[in-house]
Amino acid sequence: MKARILLACAFVAATAIVAVSTGAAFAAATGNEIRSAIAGNTVQGNMSAGGAYLEFYDPSGAIKGKDYVGQWSVEGDLMCFSYQATPKECWNVEINGDQVRWIRNGAAQGTGTIIHGNPNGLGKVP
Repeated sequence: MKARILLACAFVAATAIVAVSTGAAFAAATGNEIRSAIAGNTVQGNMSAGGAYLEFYDPSGAIKGKDYVGQWSVEGDLMCFSYQATPKECWNVEINGDQVRWIRNGAAQGTGTIIHGNPNGLGKVP
């Protein structure tokens, strides 16, 4: 009997760990939450279609990458991006602490870590 109880407890604990590790704490962000988390900060991560990125999101709406620039805005509860000659694309955003997920068509298309400020000096003239 003790063995069954211990086994049941172990199963419940393992299930809870899996639920936490699969990102159960991510939540869809509102426009105000997106602005608060992103404006004036850098995000470093990976996009499934484009690979690694490192971008500073200036509060003015400018995106500053290592060797490129763009524009960002918040429209409703979406974050929109426009890079040089590409059309604007808008994404849902999920945030969990300093972690962000970019959502399109109901699926995560990228992830990132929010880094306070612009520690890499992106967009600054040397």
